[in-house]
Amino acid sequence: MLSVLGIVTARGGSKGIPRKNLAPVGGRPLLAYTAEAALRARRLARVVLSTDDPEIARMGEALGLAVPVLRPAELARDETPTIPVVQHMVRFLEEQGEHYDAILVLQPTNPLRRDTDIDGAIGLLEQTKADSVISFSAVGERHPARMKSIDGEGWVEDPPFGEAFEGQPRQQLPQLYLRDGSIYLTRHDVLMEQHSLKGARCQAWLMPPERSCNVDDLFDLRLAEFLLAEAEEHAHSGGRVF
Repeated sequence: MLSVLGIVTARGGSKGIPRKNLAPVGGRPLLAYTAEAALRARRLARVVLSTDDPEIARMGEALGLAVPVLRPAELARDETPTIPVVQHMVRFLEEQGEHYDAILVLQPTNPLRRDTDIDGAIGLLEQTKADSVISFSAVGERHPARMKSIDGEGWVEDPPFGEAFEGQPRQQLPQLYLRDGSIYLTRHDVLMEQHSLKGARCQAWLMPPERSCNVDDLFDLRLAEFLLAEAEEHAHSGGRVF
């Protein structure tokens, strides 16, 4: 059985929504939803929080997350990629004698992820021998073939990958998927030696559109709040749970 470390990544800075990871959603901080899903998952050996912010660290600990070390400021900038952030935590824990077969990156900006998504993704990695499991959601009506480019004078132009004819039925377009950010599960050696979250062989964990919400701005935040409220209402009424 794989030993998997869950790392919740939550820096203090944010441009779209100030203090986004602590922003209230349904009466709780955004961070709480990811913490709850991670701690309820049965397949995670440990869950830790990577943050540069003392207030977020305190909130994480109150929610049950361990904060072994604060993230250095140089790994908490707007342009900082995810990989060195995660590697920093893995290396720190290895210095303490902790070793894991795989690492799961959990972004608080995806509050609709469930513990069953986490456990299912770990099971998929184990069964398929893939390098990684990453969550995706179908693009639906926002298919790239329907996109256009607009030049400096406002003229609309067709890209080379555009639909065969205007209004081509969606059913005739190839099914495409977009990473939704909920699950980034990677084997240890792929992350630490290849410096990759994906590797050469990646399996997809598919998220339904009603649970695929990446909070980047206020609109996303309100959408997440609505979807979470809907899920709770249906759960209490015994109806369909999103």
